[in-house]
Amino acid sequence: MAPSEAAKTSGFAVMVEEERLRTAGVGRAFGFLVHDVSRLIKRRFERRARQMGLPITRQQAAVILNIAGNEGVSQAEVANWLGIEPIALVRMLDKLHEEGLVERRAHPTDRRIRTLWLTPAAGAVVERILAINEAIRQEAFAGLPSETRVALIDVLGRIKDNLVVQEEVACESRDGPDQAAAAAPGK
Repeated sequence: MAPSEAAKTSGFAVMVEEERLRTAGVGRAFGFLVHDVSRLIKRRFERRARQMGLPITRQQAAVILNIAGNEGVSQAEVANWLGIEPIALVRMLDKLHEEGLVERRAHPTDRRIRTLWLTPAAGAVVERILAINEAIRQEAFAGLPSETRVALIDVLGRIKDNLVVQEEVACESRDGPDQAAAAAPGK
């Protein structure tokens, strides 16, 4: 093969490889991967919870863990933290209350606010949730060195922070600075 033909062939090979990588990237696009990982974690959690006899979903488990770390938190704060409408949280809390895991109490100084507390029975459930989470984390990180695990969590946290800032900017520009500030958590 003459040098000019080899150059043409290698140039074509590079183009083919670039096209393959470009189209293969669709299946490996960041957002799709993050969504797929999230969906699989949710599926694994719910399967394990059923196997252990826990009558809760992954989102209900998130509510329980949030309350466990912040007993006395308001319903509005939990809904905001989960990124769901308060009415959706109320339905979850009704279910968790029926299961004997969560109780609502009046706020000591503001009767419009309901605070959330775990019942004594919830302690064992929290332990089981944490055990399931740890098992799934071990499965997900299998074969990854410790420093890669730490770096991945750091990077995802940073990505989340970046997107939260962008969402706040988008809300500010849509609603105006006064309304966005009033809608911000903790305001």
